[in-house]
Amino acid sequence: MALLEVKDLTVFYGVIQALKGISFDVNKGEIVTLIGANGAGKTTTMQSVMGLIPSKSGTVVYNGVDITKKPCHSIVHLGMTQVPEGRRVFQELTVYENLLMGAYTEKSKAKIKRDIEEIYEWFPRLGERKKQVAGTLSGGEQQMLAMGRAMMSHPELLMLDEPSMGLSPLLVDQVFEIIKNFQKNGTTILLVEQNAGKSLAISDRAYVLENGQIVLSGTGDELLKSDMVKKAYLGG
Repeated sequence: MALLEVKDLTVFYGVIQALKGISFDVNKGEIVTLIGANGAGKTTTMQSVMGLIPSKSGTVVYNGVDITKKPCHSIVHLGMTQVPEGRRVFQELTVYENLLMGAYTEKSKAKIKRDIEEIYEWFPRLGERKKQVAGTLSGGEQQMLAMGRAMMSHPELLMLDEPSMGLSPLLVDQVFEIIKNFQKNGTTILLVEQNAGKSLAISDRAYVLENGQIVLSGTGDELLKSDMVKKAYLGG
């Protein structure tokens, strides 16, 4: 059974239809990627699944539970969390305080302390800068912090929206390696990413969105070899 099932999801912004009845699923343990141009509906999909944007029709089922009308905080408690586009760390808080904010579902102080230490193991740079105000971090460090904060809630499904945006090639490689490591440690990943080549290379399956519709799907390898994908997204 799929961990996440999205069926016939439609979303409107006023009179503009952003999603036109899209359907896809994410199986436990997979990395699944949504690729598409700006305005294709990728971020809208993420936000609707997460309960941040209401859908006009369709259903979202997570782990057998219909979450279509549930608020975002309830969805986080069920085991799903999102790293939004643009990182959106708490600029005035320290690295440590940002991580604490990610642990709001956990009541045990001892467990929170262990989890933060684990994040510092994942991201040694954050451990070095734990007392530093987040707004003074580099873009790459803020992305690491956003990912670490999301992992503080121990999500079964982690949704990442454009994690490589604005990063240097070296940091992009590091981010994709971290995503693979998350998967190896049991986290299921739904990834929205404009870097189609790198995202498809680590994906079990992927979907192509155009104008609010899914126009192509397959394994990551199949889409890497697709003439349509090569021409539209891989510069060839």
